[in-house]
Amino acid sequence: MLIPVLRKCPRPFIGLYRGVHSQHLTVNESNGVREIILSHEKTKNSLSLEMMNNLIEAINKNKDDISLRAIVLAAKGNVFSAGHNLKELQSTSGVDQHRLIFSRATELMKSIVLSPVPVIAKVDGFATAAGCQLVATCDMIVCSDTSKFSTPGANFGIFCSTPGIAVARCVPKSRATYMLFTGEPFSAKEAYESGLVTKVVHSNELDTEVEKIVDKIKHKSRSVISLGKQFFYKQIEVSLLDAYKLGEEIMVQNLNTNDGQEGVMSFVEKRKAKWSHK
Repeated sequence: MLIPVLRKCPRPFIGLYRGVHSQHLTVNESNGVREIILSHEKTKNSLSLEMMNNLIEAINKNKDDISLRAIVLAAKGNVFSAGHNLKELQSTSGVDQHRLIFSRATELMKSIVLSPVPVIAKVDGFATAAGCQLVATCDMIVCSDTSKFSTPGANFGIFCSTPGIAVARCVPKSRATYMLFTGEPFSAKEAYESGLVTKVVHSNELDTEVEKIVDKIKHKSRSVISLGKQFFYKQIEVSLLDAYKLGEEIMVQNLNTNDGQEGVMSFVEKRKAKWSHK
């Protein structure tokens, strides 16, 4: 949904360089971190078909390269993303086009979940409808204290069914239904208290906080984090007993990887681990 909000200047992510620019995205990569910045302020970073295609490509690019350790999703302007571009959802577009748009949205969300490295949303503004879905799908969300989150589709006659999938997996039922049925936004504080976001900081501390999280990730084995992320999303969809059964096997697999044994030996020998990331 497109919500009119005042603009403000974007804040750069410290330490990144060699930016790749397009009409919809700016992609910077350095020191194992890829920052993908939604930069189509004209449409309030709406998730048009082209924007989603660009995002999918940017998230999946060289994803198996062991030098890639984390992905950060950010945005220019006061709106992280206003959701789907409603101009593409008019009846004149046709049902097949509508199906393509929502299929591509699902592919985008899957790209985040299936990424072998953690994907962190860095939010300094308004994330609404499918924009809120994009944020909620990320592994972690760090936002400024002035950020807001909403699923207002019912206000415009299009219930936020797919955004609700991501939101309902982050917050309790009563909070999710409040967002979906009323369309009222959550403040950053409410989003944090509900479990929708990971951390809330002042806007001028946002870059530093994300860098701290990324730095902690980079000190771990990439292969172990990847294995753990894959298992995490698999186990939350099954019963408790099935999860433990799967957990037994994944622990054995992890223990018998190169970095699993390196971690054990570094602890026993009281030294710093030397990860192979393979």
